[in-house]
Amino acid sequence: MTGPLAGLRVLVPRETPGPDPLVIALRAAGAEPLVVPLIQTVPPLDPTELDDVLLALEVGYYGWVAVTSAAAVPVLVDRAEETGHTLAGLLAGVRVAAVGGTTARALREAGVRVDLVPAGRSSAVTLLAAWPPAGEEPDRVLLPLGDLAAPTLAEGLTAHGWPVDVVETYRTVPGPAPDEDVRAAWAAGEVGAVLLTSGSTARNLLTMLGAPPPGTLVCCIGESTAAEARRAGLDVAAVAEEQTPGGLVAALASAAGTPSTRDTDGEHA
Repeated sequence: MTGPLAGLRVLVPRETPGPDPLVIALRAAGAEPLVVPLIQTVPPLDPTELDDVLLALEVGYYGWVAVTSAAAVPVLVDRAEETGHTLAGLLAGVRVAAVGGTTARALREAGVRVDLVPAGRSSAVTLLAAWPPAGEEPDRVLLPLGDLAAPTLAEGLTAHGWPVDVVETYRTVPGPAPDEDVRAAWAAGEVGAVLLTSGSTARNLLTMLGAPPPGTLVCCIGESTAAEARRAGLDVAAVAEEQTPGGLVAALASAAGTPSTRDTDGEHA
């Protein structure tokens, strides 16, 4: 293997139903991805409210839908189909905002036209800054969020004059217990790095695998995830400048290339 991460075994804390851009980016950099789902997203226990707002979309009740995580998209697709529709059809007459490129890509793959994707970091703050001003009679905005989502976007839009409805679209729960060989490799320091994509992955890493052995690099997708990781007692080696799979792998490559984290023959310290 060649590349800036050649031979480095990297824990990926999620599992996707299709090709994972994070796994692809790691392999392109020469790393060996180890997929260990520390979290998984599941539909709400009672989807009645979600089904109701999807039907409200059909009759034009909402003018905007803002999606802040790609994890919401498959649930929205499934619930739309359960109500006899397609997500693309329900959103055909609605303006759609995505928090960043990864979420926008998931929506487009579902056939949804995306009208607003802010430049810069993928965050509610960035999306709020890019949001157009409310008119005299602003359209109602639907926010399909996860159960752990912060109220930043909802509160910000409300403060700027937009009527907002929030609906729980998915829940974040711990992944299945890691296999014994994964636990052994982690404890032995054979996993050179771990990528954290949310505060939940940081907390579940400690619960499910324990603290990283000395020399294991911890790299976070963004500052909010890094803050959660530090609060949990993790030593963060790098934070992605761009909250994308490529940005996360680039941050890891930068950290892994420093003398303190890589020895002279290229093996992980």
